[in-house]
This record gives sequence, structure tokens and C-alpha cells, in this order.
Amino acid sequence: MGSGIAQVAAQAGFATVLREVSDALGQRARSGIEKTLAKGIERGKVTPEARDEALARLTVTTQLADFRDCDVVVEAVVEDLDVKNQLWRELDSICPAHTIFASNTSSLTIAAMAAATTRADRMVGLHFFNPVPLMKLVEVVRTVTTSPETFDRTFAFARALGKEPIAAKDNSGFVVNLLLVPYMLDAIRALEGGVASIADIDKAMQLGTGHPMGPFTLLDFVGLDTTHKIADIMFGEYREKRYAPPPLLRRMVLAGMYGRKSGKGFYDYSQEPPVPSELGL
Repeated sequence: MGSGIAQVAAQAGFATVLREVSDALGQRARSGIEKTLAKGIERGKVTPEARDEALARLTVTTQLADFRDCDVVVEAVVEDLDVKNQLWRELDSICPAHTIFASNTSSLTIAAMAAATTRADRMVGLHFFNPVPLMKLVEVVRTVTTSPETFDRTFAFARALGKEPIAAKDNSGFVVNLLLVPYMLDAIRALEGGVASIADIDKAMQLGTGHPMGPFTLLDFVGLDTTHKIADIMFGEYREKRYAPPPLLRRMVLAGMYGRKSGKGFYDYSQEPPVPSELGL
């Protein structure tokens, strides 16, 4: 998601720095952005001139020191509080006092990160949705220490990116995942309980409620490992059964069945079109 955020920022006219942990990953991120922009040209959504201008605004680096002149830093690292806070502590010593720190976390609270910095008043949540260039929504999250000026600046920044921001309170999951995660986990429980097959549950939610994809297709797209991690975090926050990862999800993650990115999840992607996986239920 980090490269997607960098892409929309560069396209919106902002000088953008994208940091990866290695040169190889940095090159892969830039190549991915170039391919996405090329597809935009093919579909008539992006002009060649706009592509060139966006790429000229984009700097890819491995050095955190290159953030020293940034007005806004958006973090999109792994969903692990210790990893995020280590990054924030380093950035806190590099970035100027006016820099806003924004986390793209989907389940951790912003307050838990703000406490690791000396600028709790300039810390917000800025939760994008995947794929970032296509999804319009951004959740702008204000924690108890966020200043009104910081919130207003961040809200305006989201709009300047061409997104539709909404204001959310600093609770685990914010708005979308607070409602979406239990829905996806309930679909797994329905499958475990023999209510219907993978394909029929997906079809039911597509045709019966107008969802663009069913819950199992969505789970595979998000990543079962990612969903498991988010569910664990949210269950730790709320201690409600509806956020607890079902046994089937745990078994699949242990087996390396992460969804699209691993080639197999609730569907087997080794063939086209994908077919439902045999899960021994």
C-alpha cells in the first residue's frame, strides 16, 4: 500500500519520497508504480505527460534521513506496534517540528503510536484502502491528543489527493474494519458450520446484497495472514468473540495459505478461473 500512497501523492502534485528497506524493493516499488500508470494511459485515465510529471516528483530511497524536509509522513509498514513505534522514534529525531505523522494502520490505535513520539499533537491516522489509486475512501483518525490544526491539515491533504475523507474516532478498526472484519470472520464460521459452500456464500453476498465480491474472495485479496493479524489485534482490544480468529483461519495461516499472494487460500489460483480449495470440511 505504501507505493500506492506514494503514487497518488505524486500524481496530485506533491514532491514525494518513498522509502523501502532495500534498493531491490525500492526498484520493485517504482516499477510497480510505472506499470500502474501505464495501465492508466491504456485506459485513457492518465496522459503520458501526467505520468512523466508524477514520476519526476517521486524519489525512492532507503534512507530515513531523506524525510527531513517532508511536511507529512505516512507510515505503511507491517501491522506490528513495536515495528511502527521504532520507526516513529527514529523519524521524530529527523523530521522538523511542523511535520505531521500519519499512520496507515488498519487496526492499531493511533494513541499507542503517538506515545512513542514527542509530537502527540501532530499524530493522526490516515487509513487508505487497497488498491490506493482506485479506492476513494480515506479514514482520517483523530486521537485524544491530536490538535484541531493537525486534523484539519490532514483532512485537507486527503482531499488534495483526490480522496473522500471521513472523520473517525481512535478505536481499533476505525469505521470500515470495525464492521468488515466481523463480517469476514462470520463467513468463515458459516463455512465451518456447514451453512453453505465457499462459492455459494460468495455468490449469495454478491447477488443478494450487491457486494462487488464475496467474503472469501475478499479474504484472499486482503490476505489471510493479514486478516488473522488484524483480528488478533481487535480481539485484544475489545475481547468480543466476533473479532476472534476462527480455528479454520488459524489452520490455513499455519499452512501458508494466505490467499492470492501465496497462490492458495479459500480459492486455488494455480488455474484460471480460480476454483474453491479443498479444505477437508
